[in-house]
Order: sequence, then C-alpha cells, then structure tokens
Amino acid sequence: MAAKSSHMHERARGLAAGVVFVAMLLAAFSLWTAIPLSWVYIASKVSHTQFPSGGPYAVVAVGILASVLFVAWLIGRLNQLYINITGTNRLGPMRPAWMRSMRDAAPVRSSVTVVEACLMGSVMLAALALTVWFFILAGSPIPNQ
Repeated sequence: MAAKSSHMHERARGLAAGVVFVAMLLAAFSLWTAIPLSWVYIASKVSHTQFPSGGPYAVVAVGILASVLFVAWLIGRLNQLYINITGTNRLGPMRPAWMRSMRDAAPVRSSVTVVEACLMGSVMLAALALTVWFFILAGSPIPNQ
C-alpha cells in the first residue's frame, strides 16, 4: 500500500511540474506575441488620429517594458516553484532508448535548465507562428486587378 501511495505522489509531482513548465512556456511565448500586440492595440485606442504624436508611442514603449519585466519576474517565480516541486532546475537528458549505448549509465552533466528550455521553445513557437502568419494567413500584398 505504501508503494502505491508513493507512486501516486510521484505522478502528482510530475503532473504539477508539467503544469508549471507549460505555464512558463506560455509566459515566455507571450513575450513575443501577446505583450507587443496588446500594447499596440491599446495605443491604437489611445490615439485619436492616424498620425499621432509621441504619446501613443510612449504608451507602447513603457507598457511593453513594464509587461516584459513583470513576465520575467513571473517566469522566475515559476522556476522557483518548479525547483520546489522537483528538487532541480535541470531537465533530464532526453535520448531515445535506441540511441543509448551500454556506457550511458552516468548522468549527463551539461543538461538544459528549465528556463532555457522555455525561452528556446518560446522563440521557436514565435518563429513558427510568424512563418505561418506570413506565408499562409497574411495574404498577398500585391493587389488583384
């Protein structure tokens, strides 16, 4: 019975760590997408003309800066929560079983941290989103005549 309880506790910790990782990934992804787009939208609502002065530009600059600092603080807090759940800030090596040799018993020392993986993943997701938007969703800038 104790072994089953321990196994359930490990599964719950793994699930909690996964949820925290996904939250970190979404927060990092918002650095490239939601934050800039939201502040440009807010500035467009603040401006009353199509040729605004410096006010809306200042709103965008200060807003993005403040939002990025807040999200960076949030990612740091989520990283600390991940460390509290798992006991480490490193991701384990992810090698398929068929690629391991018989000498791969020792752990790999140069593994990636969780924050590094989230930021790299968010950059790749943002690049993919930009590519899909540019080539598929944006349409052609050449007018059809």
